[in-house]
Amino acid sequence: MPPTKQTTRQAITLKGSTALVTEFFKYAVNTILFQREVYPSDDFHMVKKYGQVVLVTQDLALENYLEKILKQVQKWILTGSVTQLVLVILAKETRTALERWVFDIKLVEPVGGEPGESSSKPETEIQSEIRAILKQIVSMVTFLPVMQEEKVFNILAYTSDSADVPVGEWIDTDPLAIEAGKSQQVKLRSFSTDIHRIEAMVAYRYEE
Repeated sequence: MPPTKQTTRQAITLKGSTALVTEFFKYAVNTILFQREVYPSDDFHMVKKYGQVVLVTQDLALENYLEKILKQVQKWILTGSVTQLVLVILAKETRTALERWVFDIKLVEPVGGEPGESSSKPETEIQSEIRAILKQIVSMVTFLPVMQEEKVFNILAYTSDSADVPVGEWIDTDPLAIEAGKSQQVKLRSFSTDIHRIEAMVAYRYEE
């Protein structure tokens, strides 16, 4: 019996970590869309999360769109088949990439022994790390260039070849990169669970 019990415990840990990462991505995307004025501020309402106030869209079409994406992302994280999620802000008219918010998803190497055997990281510590990233996203507004044009966004997922990709919902696309000579990058904070580590950065278009 013990082996079965151990397997079950690890599976729950992976599931719990996956849920935490997916939820973080939801709030990070909402924070970016609000702070970078991709949608009007009236479209958002305040909710209490991670011991602080975060803004979440109440635009039904956007809410449903994000929900659909996050459902698929959660499946990919669970199977370990997604390595990076990117939110790209584009100029609506020209489709020029203005900003790329990049979230790398890595598996944490267990410190000796089997996965799940190392001492468990307290959820309060994880939430504190997530809070720090969201606060950093908010504070970036004073630093990033003002985007005057009307904006839209895309979410890109970098998956392994073996990933199960729903037909018609996700399509192969170019990386919507910002040209090397016109791009500046800022590394953001990271957070980790017992299973996953999320590293974040933003690249933005910068023209003299």
